[in-house]
Amino acid sequence: MLSFILKWVLSAVAVLIAAYILPGVTVETFWAALWVAVILALFNAILRPILVILTIPVTILTLGLFLLVINAVIVLLTDSLIGNFYVSGFWWALLFSLVVSLLGAIFDNIAEKAN
Repeated sequence: MLSFILKWVLSAVAVLIAAYILPGVTVETFWAALWVAVILALFNAILRPILVILTIPVTILTLGLFLLVINAVIVLLTDSLIGNFYVSGFWWALLFSLVVSLLGAIFDNIAEKAN
């Protein structure tokens, strides 16, 4: 349980850092960042596999680059659900997803070594 809470908080911190770095993304409160982390996790667990399967031909034609589009769409969907989270457009959503993924990998590595 503690590991789950730690991952959740670290994901929220990654969201806050990404919003701080990127001028096209705004997160107004830490609570909003926690909600963004939850919604992104749910969308990545439920919606992303469906979208990946439905877009296999396009993904193959683009040599996997279309998966970045799917990530950006998931961020934009999260933006539409969370009131205190704003993304200025597709390219900011794409950059946000890349930064959050990179920070998440770094934080997971640090948390793994701490245990």
